Amino acid sequence: MRTLIPVAFLLLVLSFLSTRVQAALRGRRWLKYAVPALLSAAFCLIVGSEGALNLPLVLSILVYTFLPALLAHRTAGGPAWTDLAVVAILWLPVELAFGAQWIPRPIQGFVHTVVYGISITLALWLFLVERRMTGMKYNLPSGPRDLLYPLAGYAAVAPVLIPLGLWLGFLAPFHLPARPAAIPARFAVIMLATALPEEILFRGLIQNWLMQRFGSTHRVLLAVAVIFGCAHLNNAPGPLPNWRYAILASVAGFAYGKVFQKGSSIFSSALLHAMVNITRHAFF
Repeated sequence: MRTLIPVAFLLLVLSFLSTRVQAALRGRRWLKYAVPALLSAAFCLIVGSEGALNLPLVLSILVYTFLPALLAHRTAGGPAWTDLAVVAILWLPVELAFGAQWIPRPIQGFVHTVVYGISITLALWLFLVERRMTGMKYNLPSGPRDLLYPLAGYAAVAPVLIPLGLWLGFLAPFHLPARPAAIPARFAVIMLATALPEEILFRGLIQNWLMQRFGSTHRVLLAVAVIFGCAHLNNAPGPLPNWRYAILASVAGFAYGKVFQKGSSIFSSALLHAMVNITRHAFF
């Protein structure tokens, strides 16, 4: 079951790529609060099946799903800052592992994955379907350029990240992969489970929001890159705060942002993101 849950959320997230699905969901007023209710119920069923459900967790997931939905619906057409407020409510509790103290340590990673799936699903529902936010580029690549941009981005950023990572002591010495045949499968997992969700948040929502208000400038790219880097301060490997990871993530984030800016699909920046990550995991 633990393997099926992430797959189910992935299929749900990918279903939003269909314009027919988006059109079918729009305009159905009863779904406004049915979606957060269903996501909360799914969380309770999944965590309950692990024997770890308790009142603080139930209350937390209800607040987590209904508060951004309520804010998004009540402020539709209102001040632009409310979009960022909704993003922050969806992102920060997951980033800071809020509620981990109420979850048994052996299943904390699994529950985090469940909440991660809920957050991305809810973000797509609120911004792509309900608010119809333009510029998210949540669609499949539309042409060869969407595949060439990440290749060009990799050629530009890899020669910077690798020496910098080695100099900072973040990367281990170069080595050939122990299991070359496993690289494609690992790349696919990184692409779908890490790169795409992070690109939806940092490029499709945060960078897109800033570009719409301040233009497609290098200052915007730099600001989002720093935000992206700071999000890695609490990530392993390495002692926390992991400033080495934050520096490298900021440099990489600038490249991801540039590819997102140039391409027509969020999969362009997600592909570059996955290429950078697989390089670290397979060769360093």
